[in-house]
Amino acid sequence: MAIQNYWWLLIWMFIAGGFSIVFAPQQQEIVLGQKCYRWNRISAVLLALPFAVWAGWRPDKFGDTGMYRARFQNIAAGVSNIIPYVRGQAKDRGYAFLEAAFKSLISQSDKLFLFSIALLQLLCLVYIYRKFSRNYWLSMFMFVASTDYLSWMHNGMRQFIAVTIIFAALPLLIKKRYLLVTIAVLIAVQVHLSALICLPFIFIVNGRAWNMRTVAFIIFVLLGVLFIDRVTGFITDAMMDTAYEGDIQIFIEDDGTNIFRVLFYSVPAIMSLFFRRYIHAADDPVVNVCTNLSIVAAGFYLFSYYTSGILIGRLPIYFSLANYILIPWLITEVFSPSSALLMDAVFVGVYTSFYYYQVGVTWGLL
Repeated sequence: MAIQNYWWLLIWMFIAGGFSIVFAPQQQEIVLGQKCYRWNRISAVLLALPFAVWAGWRPDKFGDTGMYRARFQNIAAGVSNIIPYVRGQAKDRGYAFLEAAFKSLISQSDKLFLFSIALLQLLCLVYIYRKFSRNYWLSMFMFVASTDYLSWMHNGMRQFIAVTIIFAALPLLIKKRYLLVTIAVLIAVQVHLSALICLPFIFIVNGRAWNMRTVAFIIFVLLGVLFIDRVTGFITDAMMDTAYEGDIQIFIEDDGTNIFRVLFYSVPAIMSLFFRRYIHAADDPVVNVCTNLSIVAAGFYLFSYYTSGILIGRLPIYFSLANYILIPWLITEVFSPSSALLMDAVFVGVYTSFYYYQVGVTWGLL
């Protein structure tokens, strides 16, 4: 079941999308008090399901897959071994518990374990994009074509569990249920410590789009870039005597995130700046939060360009998934119906080109 040609990731999106339009028309639902048309649940899940299968049976040579498989295989099966194994881990014990519990209680198959993790992650994405996106298909297409799917579900799988746990709490964030969102973040921290970065942004991203808190964050990033040597020294000192102490040398030697990736992921935030009058006029709580999340993601990507793509460049994913809600909304609200179709085609073309650049040129997989 391992995917042999990575073009199939996009081909499947077009095939499944076409079938859904013909045989599974959208249904009307109430979202935040407004009537909206959404994909039905079955077709939404079926669109995503093959990606869980491909993630479960991906080759060992892709990213950290070999490490994940070897680690799972080396766990001693048995209920009595779960707690000792978890206690033996220095960090991210939540993920260790998932590994040990799955192997002891469900299956000893590493492929089934990877598949189950991918399915859990995808269901979180399906739930949020189906609920909030004006164009569910485009949201899922951009997630795949941006290479987020390959980068995170085939590589940074452990961190992406934490990301999707927090992303699934987006409805709570929009409703300003800060305590419940904080609990979700603290659960995610047990899986990957980097999720701690989300705690202050629970309060920063709420409110109107481009509010003073998000603007202050961008100013803070620009000041950090201006005084990059001092900031780098501060981060290095902060990493001492923590779970990331072993990554200090990587942080110092890393060249930073590729400029094309920085620009590519900053497009939604830039669009929101140009079209902020439409966003302010709508004053939609979903769009406000997603806009601010996109701004934060762009800020972190800019900062990672001047620091570390391996460490700092891993943080924007906690915020950038909101891009795929914001872009379809902007296309629908800013442009006329005929122009919106053209813009959909433009974004499909741009994201397909980026996919070819990243997967074919940079990774050499096409």
